[in-house]
Amino acid sequence: EPFLARWLEPLHSRLEVAPPPAWHAYLSLPFGILVGTLGLAWLLSALFPSLQLRKGLHALMSPFAGFHISNPYGLFAVMTTERPEIIIEGSEDGRNWKAYEFKYKPGRLDRAPPFVAPHQPRLDWQMWFAALGSYENNRWIQNLLVRLLKNEKSVIALLAENPFSEKPPRMIRASLYKYNFAASGSGDWWVREPRGDYSPTLERTGDD
Repeated sequence: EPFLARWLEPLHSRLEVAPPPAWHAYLSLPFGILVGTLGLAWLLSALFPSLQLRKGLHALMSPFAGFHISNPYGLFAVMTTERPEIIIEGSEDGRNWKAYEFKYKPGRLDRAPPFVAPHQPRLDWQMWFAALGSYENNRWIQNLLVRLLKNEKSVIALLAENPFSEKPPRMIRASLYKYNFAASGSGDWWVREPRGDYSPTLERTGDD
């Protein structure tokens, strides 16, 4: 018999466990119904998004949101329904632009999505989050563009293709596109629609 169990047995025998007060039973049932209803609401919202339940579910859940008694658990409990992508391009004359190709994130339309697990490509991963926000709110993107203007080796090493390997570009920009999977048999993996500028065009001055 374990020593700790023998040591605790006399103490346990002297303890008197009081029964819960009667009001606990009256509260347990409505609280259980509330938690079950909120949990079911989250489940229905996730499984059947086409039923347009979100407005009613939001009205039901919002009064209790601050108590955090029911939540959609998971690393990505709420997913985006579109795939915006940032495409970075450089140019010597402002007319002809060449795109930088990243190792993992979508870029060229004919490139298949790579398998990366269990590797976590941090730069490509953060580019996805940046595409969901703005240039002004992602200061590191601004720094990335400046480093590419200088062909900084530590940054270039993070990319799959550098179209300006011999000489850095004079100008650089970032544009936003909406990506979708291409139709089967088209020869491409992706189709994309331009969504406008993501960043202003940066220009390198002098020989630096």
